[in-house]
Amino acid sequence: MDTNTAAAKAALAHIEQDENPATIKAKSRDFFWYSPVLKDRMDHLEADFVVNPKTEAEVIEILRVCYAHDVPVTTRGAGTGNYGQAMPMRGGCVMHLRHMTAVKEIHPGRVICEPGILLKDLDSACKEHSGQEIRMFSSTWATATIGGFIAGGSGGVGSCTWGSLRDLGNIIRLRVVTMEAEPRVLEFRGEELARVSHAYGTNGIITEIEMPLAPAYDWVEMFVATKDFIAAARFAEELANEDGILIKLASVYEAPAPFDYFSRVRPHIEADDTLIGLMVAPHSMDGFETFLARRPEARLIYRSDRSDWPKTPGPVFEYGWNHTTLRALKVDPAITYLQVRYAFPRHLELIERMRDEFTPEILQHLEVLRENGKVMFAGLSLVKFSDEARLEEIIRIHEEAGAMIFNPHRYTLEEGGRQSVDDRQLAFKREADPKGLLNPGKMIAWDDPGWKYDRMYAYPAMSKPAEAAE
Repeated sequence: MDTNTAAAKAALAHIEQDENPATIKAKSRDFFWYSPVLKDRMDHLEADFVVNPKTEAEVIEILRVCYAHDVPVTTRGAGTGNYGQAMPMRGGCVMHLRHMTAVKEIHPGRVICEPGILLKDLDSACKEHSGQEIRMFSSTWATATIGGFIAGGSGGVGSCTWGSLRDLGNIIRLRVVTMEAEPRVLEFRGEELARVSHAYGTNGIITEIEMPLAPAYDWVEMFVATKDFIAAARFAEELANEDGILIKLASVYEAPAPFDYFSRVRPHIEADDTLIGLMVAPHSMDGFETFLARRPEARLIYRSDRSDWPKTPGPVFEYGWNHTTLRALKVDPAITYLQVRYAFPRHLELIERMRDEFTPEILQHLEVLRENGKVMFAGLSLVKFSDEARLEEIIRIHEEAGAMIFNPHRYTLEEGGRQSVDDRQLAFKREADPKGLLNPGKMIAWDDPGWKYDRMYAYPAMSKPAEAAE
């Protein structure tokens, strides 16, 4: 720990800190290890100290002190992100917002809360108070925070109806603290929200959130099986296009992934069964049953409100989104994944093309997503990892075919997205973080404006492993 870092830590001694080295290491890590590429490059990274503010005033003080001592600050929630978003590239301070969990106000159609509350606790509070629920959440609902979801996520359970997190109306307001000699508190709405949503905490710290709500339902969770993968994809698409049937999830898992990786489902299916995971509102079940009856190729094997399984599978959404990857990893550590955008109107054509190209090296996992009123698919493909060169080749083939990759094997904002600068986020970083101390190394446009994206970006100031530094 250098002198400046030690001085900052000492100046913040009155704010709760973690002193146990094992705890500091644990709070310096997220789920970057989903990617063998990131694990190879980031496994050694660790903060110098961890501080746990309880109020916005303490957040401001931490940022003021660290600014004065030139100490980097990486903010985290539960650390469930998969791309190294919360990994401290230059050591310094990790600011853990786990104490900032207040639900401040609940109104018809909206909730105001602090960023550290878990998604499940926020959902529960809204249901108990007013019979409402949050519109969308990650599959890590039980362990992820709302602040981390906004700063690092893009969509999830509910996106089949409500679209992506950054779509207009899915965030109402964010309260943000800057990292300057005297930090400012700003409030963003409308166009300004894009400055800090999905910015990994690189240009401001979110301290208060206002989100829209929807009526809460006791969702009927189901698994439907079919022998034909493309028929399953069409089933999910057509269901999502039924305007009178309200759904919150429609996932498709290509055989043999469900048989191989879903241990509680395995006794009820065969190896060649492709599975569809669904959440349907109770008042839509008559419509759904009619829809299902018209498709004799599909059979309902599980229904949460009428289950005769001796051991229930648990929440169906915990088989979807990136929980699919997690379940596969527990069985086969050689599995990794890709995030693919199969855009309307070529989505099914592209899915078939990639499936023909890569089966069985890649198994398809699809999530229904709504974009600009059109049903399309997000792919979270299960990839049998061999080496980085082959992974890059797979990505290239997808992109050349027209299937956009949001690369989960990169830790920067640009490389994980559209490989281009978000000028709004860059401009706000210049204003709100003039020393570049907020989560450094995650915004290429700040560090190297001329970067060509012809290879993986390597942050020059990234902390080295201890043995290499000696």
